[in-house]
Amino acid sequence: MNDSNRPGNTDPSFDPPREPGYQPEAISSSAHDAPELIAKKSSEANPSSAPGWERATLEKLAFASLNEQTATRRWKTFVRLAWLTFFVALLWLVLHRGTPVTDASVPHTAVVEIKGEIAAGADASAEFVNAALRTAFEDEGSKAIVLLINSPGGSPVQAGMMNDEILRLKAKHKKPVYAVVEESCASAAYYIAVSADQIFVDKASIVGSIGVLMDSFGFTGLMDKLGVERRLLTAGENKGFLDPFSPQSDKQRAFAQAMLDQIHQQFIAVVKSGRGKRLKETPEMFTGLFWNGQQAVELGLADHLGNLDYVAREVVKVEEIIDYTRRDNVAERLAKKFGAAMGESAMKAFQAIPALR
Repeated sequence: MNDSNRPGNTDPSFDPPREPGYQPEAISSSAHDAPELIAKKSSEANPSSAPGWERATLEKLAFASLNEQTATRRWKTFVRLAWLTFFVALLWLVLHRGTPVTDASVPHTAVVEIKGEIAAGADASAEFVNAALRTAFEDEGSKAIVLLINSPGGSPVQAGMMNDEILRLKAKHKKPVYAVVEESCASAAYYIAVSADQIFVDKASIVGSIGVLMDSFGFTGLMDKLGVERRLLTAGENKGFLDPFSPQSDKQRAFAQAMLDQIHQQFIAVVKSGRGKRLKETPEMFTGLFWNGQQAVELGLADHLGNLDYVAREVVKVEEIIDYTRRDNVAERLAKKFGAAMGESAMKAFQAIPALR
């Protein structure tokens, strides 16, 4: 007989007494699932312990590398396209000097600037100014041409070419030309201005300087002190004329002075022809002196006080202003900025070229 209270009783038929209303419960499966849950939590806490983590990591690295390479290729493509666009635009600017595109049916006052030194290759050169003038005159919408001048002078040759072209275009197209002076209109600039029908100035503008000069240097005295010998060989006794390292003879000086006097007389003739009876000639007028704008009006060197807007509004009666000036393009500006013109400037210091300035 089994004793249910005896220790060590293992009789499977033994059923200990239960309280009233007791219902047997299903055996929980948590005990069986415990290893899987523990493994899952362990893998979440430490991915490297999960099955196949090496493959997942390698895939992530591969995709990251692929994205980086794609971004790099796109950036390189963008940079190359940007440089290509830049060089195409630069090439276009080199080959085309911008001129205004206007609607010929729109009435306007055409403006051509003459600023800075008047010289070949400069913005204020006959090549560029005359090209702009032709475009302005030929435009059916332009009712008058205004020369906007701010220049101390320069080459008499360039000035003469512009003066001649303005007179020719005026006669051909029958359009009035007005010169408007800003700060300065001296020497060669005034040579150009007298081709206009009327000259407008500010009361403080500098006007005149009707004369010619030729400047250079002479180093012979310094060379003697330094013991430097100038060895110049020429075929023709005057081939070394105006050489700054050689002495100048009286004959050569007289020859240069006669040439300057002749150019000066050409200048005076152009001024008298352009200004006509308006000119109140004085003994000092053609000596190279200059006057302010108010004095210039009194002397007949200019006609009225006024600026560009005043001329367009009150004289031309067309307030719409279009600039026809042709300027250096981007490539040329960069070349000058980085010293392409430095050698030329240095050479000019040793050259003697007649200049109206």
